[in-house]
Amino acid sequence: MIPTATWRIQFRNGMTFDRAASLVPYLQQLGISHLYASPIFTAASGSTHGYDVTDVNEIDPAIGGRAGFERMVSALKTAGLGLILDIVPNHMSTSLENAWWRDVIEHGEKSRFARHFDIDWSRRLTLPFLGDDAEVALEKGELSVQRDPHTGKPALAYFDDYYPLTPDSWVGRENEVLALCNPATLAELHDQQPYRLTSWRDAPRDLSWRRFFEITGLVGVRVEDEAVFDDSHALILALVRSGAVDGLRIDHVDGLADPRGYLQRLRQQAGADCYITVEKILGKGEHLPTDWPISGTTGYEFIASLSEVLVDDERIDILRQVYDEVMGKPVDMHAELRAARLLMVERNFEGEFNTLLQLALKAGQGEIEEDVLRLALRELLVAFPVYRTYGTAQGLSGADLQLLNSVVAKVSVDPAALALLTRILTGEVADTDTATEFRTRFQQLTGPLMAKSVEDTLFFRQHMGLALNEVGAEPVPRGFSLTRFHHEMATRRERQPDALSGTSTHDTKRGEDARARLYTLTEAPQIWAECVARWQQMNQTHVRFLNDGTAPRGADTWMLYQALAGVWPPQLDPQDTAGLKALEERFLAFVEKALREAKLRTDWVDSNEAYETVVLAYAAHLLSPDNQLFLQDFSTALRPFILSGLINSLSQTVIKLTAPGVPDIYQGSEGLNFSLVDPDNRREPDYAQLTQQLSAKPAGIASWLDGQLKQSVIATLLQLRQQKPALFRLGSYTALITTGEQADKAIAFARIDDGDALIVVAPRLAFDAALDAFPVSGAALWAQTEVILPAGLANRRYRDCFSGETLLLNESLQLATTRDCWRVLLGCD
Repeated sequence: MIPTATWRIQFRNGMTFDRAASLVPYLQQLGISHLYASPIFTAASGSTHGYDVTDVNEIDPAIGGRAGFERMVSALKTAGLGLILDIVPNHMSTSLENAWWRDVIEHGEKSRFARHFDIDWSRRLTLPFLGDDAEVALEKGELSVQRDPHTGKPALAYFDDYYPLTPDSWVGRENEVLALCNPATLAELHDQQPYRLTSWRDAPRDLSWRRFFEITGLVGVRVEDEAVFDDSHALILALVRSGAVDGLRIDHVDGLADPRGYLQRLRQQAGADCYITVEKILGKGEHLPTDWPISGTTGYEFIASLSEVLVDDERIDILRQVYDEVMGKPVDMHAELRAARLLMVERNFEGEFNTLLQLALKAGQGEIEEDVLRLALRELLVAFPVYRTYGTAQGLSGADLQLLNSVVAKVSVDPAALALLTRILTGEVADTDTATEFRTRFQQLTGPLMAKSVEDTLFFRQHMGLALNEVGAEPVPRGFSLTRFHHEMATRRERQPDALSGTSTHDTKRGEDARARLYTLTEAPQIWAECVARWQQMNQTHVRFLNDGTAPRGADTWMLYQALAGVWPPQLDPQDTAGLKALEERFLAFVEKALREAKLRTDWVDSNEAYETVVLAYAAHLLSPDNQLFLQDFSTALRPFILSGLINSLSQTVIKLTAPGVPDIYQGSEGLNFSLVDPDNRREPDYAQLTQQLSAKPAGIASWLDGQLKQSVIATLLQLRQQKPALFRLGSYTALITTGEQADKAIAFARIDDGDALIVVAPRLAFDAALDAFPVSGAALWAQTEVILPAGLANRRYRDCFSGETLLLNESLQLATTRDCWRVLLGCD
C-alpha cells in the first residue's frame, strides 16, 4: 500500500468531506495515489485544524460526519485513490466538550478516565483557564454556581464555561449549593472539588498534567497504557480494517512516553499493509530507530536537504557579513541558541523542569545538593542536540547512551551531578521506578524545548536568511554542498525509501515557492543589501523612537523586507489597490506573530503594544497604495529574485518527484505557494483555477508566473511515477558528475532499477543568468558543460519526459544543446 504520491488536504475552515469528494476528479487527473487528510475526528467547536480532538471515536459532524466521510471514501475508491489519515495519539483538547476530560474534572481520580490523561494525582487537578487567580475572580463575581445548560447539574460558572461540581459536594443539597453567592462560601465549595481553578499565567510553573508543548488547551494522553490505546484507537483501527483508510500519519510521535512500543502495537493492530509515517524532526546525520515498524517520517529533513542544492555556499558568507553589519555586531548563533533554550527551560517550561528536578532529587536520595543538581539538569537539557532519545523501562539503547555521553562530555558543570543524572537516565540507581519516570519525562521534554527554542523563538529572532529558518533546519551556520545532498539521498534510499518528501506543510514557516525565491538571496547578497539600504531610507520617516529603543530597528526592517519579498505575488501590480490590501491583511498578521514569537521586545504573555503598533504601522506603510516610490522600486528590484526563484521552484519540484521518497504535495502547492507561517499557510487554494489550469497547455512566461507550468511538470512526473513505481521506490540513487565551465550550475543524478533507468538534471544558482534572459535556456546557463554517464547509463536511447523527444546518449549528456533546463530522461530500450 505504499503511495506513489500523496496530496495533503486541510479540513475545516469551509472544507468538508463532500467538497473534498468533488475534488477527486481533479486529483485523479493530477496523478496522486493517496489523499492525505488532516485530522477528521471531532474537535473543539470552531477548531481550524483538528488537532484539538474532543472525541477520538466520532468523525466530526462539523465537516460532514460519518455519512460525509463514507461518501468521500466511495469517491476516492471509485477513482482508484487511497486515503491516509493524520491521527493525534499524544494529546486531546481540554475543552469541556471533551467528555473524557469533563468526567475527570467532575470525578477526579475516581473517574474511569483518570488514567487516560497524563495527570499527577498527588495533588488536585489544576485548571489554568481563569483570567486571574481564583480568589480575584471570586471577589469580582466572575465565579458563581449555576446549572450547566447542557447537563442541568450544578457547576462553577466562569463566563461561558461550566466546570462540573463533584457529586460529593452537592448531591443531597442541590438547592443550597445553587444559592451560594458569598465569595467565602464559594471558595469553600471550590476547595471541595478534585480540581483547582487557577490563572492561565500559572500554567508554565504550576500544572498537574502534561501539556502539548506549552499549550494548555491540549492535555497529554497516556497512550502507552494498553487500555487507553484501545479506547483511543477503536474508530481509527475500525476504519483501517474496513479498508476505508490505507495509511496513518502519527502526529508528534516524540511526545509519547514510549514511541517504539506505541508503533509496534499500532502496527500489530493495523496490519502489515497499513502505510504508517511519523511526524518526526531529524537533525543532520540523525536517523530513525531501525526497529520502528514504519515507512519513515513526514519529510521535514527533505526540506533541509534541498537547501544543500539551492543555497550558494560560495556567497552566503557575504550575506552573513551584511547581516552582522545590520545587527551592529557579529551574530554568535551558538550563543543565541543557548539564550533561546535557557528562556524555554527557565520560563516557558519551568513547571516541567521543576518536576524533573524533584524526580532527580528523589532518585539521588540526597547525594547532590539541589542547587548543584538544578544547574546540571538545566545545562544537560540546554545542550541536548536532537529532539530526544528513546529509552524505555529497560534503559537506554547503545546509540542513545552514546548520544547522552557525547552531550555530557560537552557540559561544564559539577561532574558528580552529571554522573548522577547519567545514572538516573540509564537506570543505574536504587530507585528504578523514579529513574524510569525521570527518563520518560526527560525525553518528553527535550522535544518541546528544541521545537520552541529553535523553530518558535530563534528562527523569529535571527533573520540572515529566512529560507533557512525552516522546520527541521539546523539553526547554526554551516556549509552547503551538492555532495552532502547526494549522500543524504543515497542514505534516504537505503533507510527510508517510503518516507514522505515534503516541501510545504501546514506547519512550515513559509510556502515552498517563497522559500525557493528567498534562497536566491544567497546568490546576490550585495544586490539585496543595497536594496534593503535604499528601502530603509525611503521609509525612514515611519521609524519611531520609543522608551525601549528605535522601532523598527535595522534587524526588524531586514526581516520585514525579506518576508515581504518572499510573499509578494509574482504578478502583483504596485498600483493594484485591492491586491495590496489583500496582501497587507496577510502580512500584518504574520508580522504580529513574528514579533511575539521572537520574545524580545514583545511576547504572547506580555505584549508591548507601543512597539507592536509602530512596527505594524511601518509594515502597513510598505503596502500603502500611496507609497508608490517604494512599491515601484521594490517591485522592479524584486524581479530577478522572482524569476530565479521560479527556476529554483521547478528544480526543487523535479527533485522531489524523482529523488528517493514519496512526494507529498500540500494542498494547492502544485501551483505556486507563497504563503507565510500559519494560519496563512492554511488558507484554501483556488481549486477552480487549479482545475482549469490543469486542463490547458502551459505557454509563455505567464504560465511560469501563475503556476501552471509547475502544475504541468508535477502532473507529468506523477504519471511517470504511476507507470514506473518500482523504479522510484526500489531504484538505486546515483550522483552524476557534471564537468565544464558551468558544472556548478547543475545537479544531476540517476535512478536505476533492473532494466529501467532515469536521468535527472536540474539547474541551480541561476540568478545571474535570469538577470540577462528569462526563461533561461540550457545554452545560456550551461555553456561547455556536460553530464558524464557511467556504464549502465551510457550508450542507450532515452525519452525526454517533458518534450517527448528521443535521443541516443553515449558517454555524456551535453547540457548546452538543450532548450529547457530540466531534463528527466527515461531509458527506452
